[in-house]
Amino acid sequence: MKSLQFESSPFYILLCLAVGLGYSFLLYKAKAPWTKRVNQFLFVLRAILVALLAVLLLEPILKITNQMVEKPTVAFLIDNSNSVQESTDSLTRRRLVKETEEAKNKFKAQGYEITTTNLDNSPTDKVHFTSPTSDLTSAIRGVTARYEGKNLAGIVLISDGIYNTGTSPLYSPGRVPISTIGVGDTTDRVDLVLKNVAYNKITYQGNKFPVRAEVIVQELPNQKVTISVLKNGKVLSTQQKDSGTNSFLGFDFSIDALEKGIQRLDVVVEPVRGEASLKNNRSSFFVEVVEGRKKILLIAPAPHPDIKAIKAVVDNNFNYELVVHIPGVTELNPSMLKPNAAELVIFHQVADRNNRTASLYQQFKNSSASLLLVIGMQTNLRQLGANQIPLNFEGNGQWDEVTPVINTTFRDFNFLENSNGVFAKYPPLNVPFGKFSFPTNASILLYQRIGSVATDRPLLLTWAEDKHKVAAIVGEGFWKWRLSEYGKTEKTIVFDDVFSKLIQYLSTLEDKRKFRSFAIQNEFSEATPVVIESQVYNDLFEPIYGNKIAIELKSEKGQITSYQYTTSPGGSRYQIGGLVEGVYQFKSSTDIQGKREQVGGQFLVTAQNIESQNLTADFGLLRKLSLATGGKFYLNNEIDRLKTDVENEKPQAIIRSNESFNSLINLKWFCFLLLALIATEWFFRKYHGGY
Repeated sequence: MKSLQFESSPFYILLCLAVGLGYSFLLYKAKAPWTKRVNQFLFVLRAILVALLAVLLLEPILKITNQMVEKPTVAFLIDNSNSVQESTDSLTRRRLVKETEEAKNKFKAQGYEITTTNLDNSPTDKVHFTSPTSDLTSAIRGVTARYEGKNLAGIVLISDGIYNTGTSPLYSPGRVPISTIGVGDTTDRVDLVLKNVAYNKITYQGNKFPVRAEVIVQELPNQKVTISVLKNGKVLSTQQKDSGTNSFLGFDFSIDALEKGIQRLDVVVEPVRGEASLKNNRSSFFVEVVEGRKKILLIAPAPHPDIKAIKAVVDNNFNYELVVHIPGVTELNPSMLKPNAAELVIFHQVADRNNRTASLYQQFKNSSASLLLVIGMQTNLRQLGANQIPLNFEGNGQWDEVTPVINTTFRDFNFLENSNGVFAKYPPLNVPFGKFSFPTNASILLYQRIGSVATDRPLLLTWAEDKHKVAAIVGEGFWKWRLSEYGKTEKTIVFDDVFSKLIQYLSTLEDKRKFRSFAIQNEFSEATPVVIESQVYNDLFEPIYGNKIAIELKSEKGQITSYQYTTSPGGSRYQIGGLVEGVYQFKSSTDIQGKREQVGGQFLVTAQNIESQNLTADFGLLRKLSLATGGKFYLNNEIDRLKTDVENEKPQAIIRSNESFNSLINLKWFCFLLLALIATEWFFRKYHGGY
């Protein structure tokens, strides 16, 4: 639907018509060399043209209203996890797929739009039950989020009701009716299930480390259960217990950490007669044996919540140990305060007003230990220069509130993809008011945003000095960032990622090698490719490209596979897929100025076997989910009842209106209309000898 609106009163249109008629009358009242009918035709053309041009002075706006009918959508969500395949035969699965397609066609005939996705919310035409995990809650949330604000009539969930990742879908049932179709076997099986293996991922060489294996005993009373821990096929320890009437048994082992590096161990439950599945009797785990933990020393004049936030980040990394020294509160042994006692020293409220930590800073400022300086409200800004800290604040001692902005050009380490969005929602920090100078060789991680304006003032920056690296946080109160992120997501992934990488960057000695090649993480799953990144530098330590990288990969069984690729800008990584569970050693080599350079490393590939741990379908959960959302529950042999119920429903379409406004003078067709009027009049006058 279209309508014309005017900035002025529509009465002026009559005046525009009068102007057009008057102008045309004055032009064509004189005698012309053409006939009277032609004169009248030209009179009309000129009157319309002038009237339309005059109307443009009224600034007319064309309003276009489009109405669209949005059909209701029913989303079919199929549980494509491996547990469905393990608990059903191929004939049942084929019948399920066939009857599901018939149900979709019935929905379409009733006027519904149909979509089909699996647990990872990717569209699918053919279902392969190979997913290594079952996260029903995330799958349902993904469907509802994709149709946020759209006409989603309901969800049809085809599942066995088993979830082994995420929370129960009953805790967040969703905003639309969820009808469920139960598949699988609900009967308890005779089985010994190695449910969980708990262990420390990192331990010290020469120590013993605990391993706890938990076994579920299903329908096997008074059964002797034997479990062993093996390494390279050799039994390290064995235990046996009588199940009695228990359905759960725990076994605790203490294993020696003898060899340095990543060690693979296997936990095996000895099978008994009549077990339904032997796939859940075995599990492998990997322990990294290290020589020792890096020391991080934190010095502060007084307790502060920021210290707790830093400690929480460090405690998540087994390679680091944080010790805190607060004079008069938590004092360390003097041997721990020597310059070479730690790889990184954090000074909170550096150059504090009461000089409680000034002497300690003088000890560490010229040491090889890297420094992380936190400028706070107890910092004496005028004393920074006296302590040879190259930060000079121009303000008058006042403080301001700012929020962080990530510097996307920072290259010393990478941020997670969604970091900037999370940082933008963090509460403000207290920072010194006004501009300040900082080292010219500094790299900025975070900028300051004042209100909604991003400034060029650093909030978190690093720079290199002769003996060590230095970083400075120009503000206090970042403990609120971690608390805020947890309040919104119940996780602190982004905060911990940035600060753990900062700590790792500062505590790591500068690498002067011209060739570096490393796995981007220590552990990969079988479902994801292994990524190895290679970096080549010239004498000025500038990245160079075009080098051919040779990678030699060795598995635990001694099998060697070779790969080659050439580095390029944006193409310094190489992906290796299809690797099975195990510890892999790799060597990367390349030629730099005629010299062969080689580096090595290792990584771990883990398998996910949690789908085989529980194969008993939970139809009770599916019934409760449907009841809570207003849907219905069907057994897999009752899909015909679903088709019948669809016939009794009336789909509710939504009519949406979309309005657009455009000035008449900006419309191409109107300009072409004026041009056509002018061209037609000119042609007839020329043809009849008027020019």
